[in-house]
Amino acid sequence: MRVLAAFLLLLPLAAGCGTGGEGPVTLRILADSSLTEVMADLTAVYRQSHRHLRFRLRLDGSQIITGELDKGDVVITADARSLRSPDEELEPARTIARNSLTIAVAPGNPLRVRNLVRLAERRMKVVLGPSTGPLGRYSQQVLASAGVVVKPRSEEASARAVLSMVRSGEADAGLVYITDMKWAGAAASSVAIPAAQNVTVVYPAAAISESPHRDEAAAFVNWLAGPEATALFNKYGFQSP
Repeated sequence: MRVLAAFLLLLPLAAGCGTGGEGPVTLRILADSSLTEVMADLTAVYRQSHRHLRFRLRLDGSQIITGELDKGDVVITADARSLRSPDEELEPARTIARNSLTIAVAPGNPLRVRNLVRLAERRMKVVLGPSTGPLGRYSQQVLASAGVVVKPRSEEASARAVLSMVRSGEADAGLVYITDMKWAGAAASSVAIPAAQNVTVVYPAAAISESPHRDEAAAFVNWLAGPEATALFNKYGFQSP
């Protein structure tokens, strides 16, 4: 009896040594590559108050990550059109940040590009984002607003890929997101696009319905649209949602 009593007394202690039923959870985030740096900061801050969470980031062009919804818990694209899919695949989206475009050129702008019209010159090696993705669509809107037709040297998968072409000297210019220029550092310069010719880039985020961690994914999406996350987006040059 004394042995049984001692065993029963230990049961509450053993139960208290657990995690309260809240074991480690890994959220797989599919995000547009223009969010690379800010996503690292956002997930680190969120984990401070959600210690049971881990994050696995998959960053690429929006047109690529939306083809991998079965491999993620949250998806974040650079336009709403990219999130068009059957209702059962995604929970309601929240706009979490905004952005705009700029012209990326070589350091110091040696070719003296001053406006979008210059990009139409035949001798200019211009690269754009993919016509099937947000950056390519935004780029065509910007060029159309300026009455400019550009035949690109190539279409790259993402803004980072466009910027890499400019940084390496393989391209004279390219259209990228303004926030990408921080990543470029001294290896590239930018030429502003007038507001009347520019676009508003919208970043929607949504939890993936078939996620095994849908509740955690939805909570993270809601946090991304809140003031703490917005302050971090602003730190990296994104505009408030």
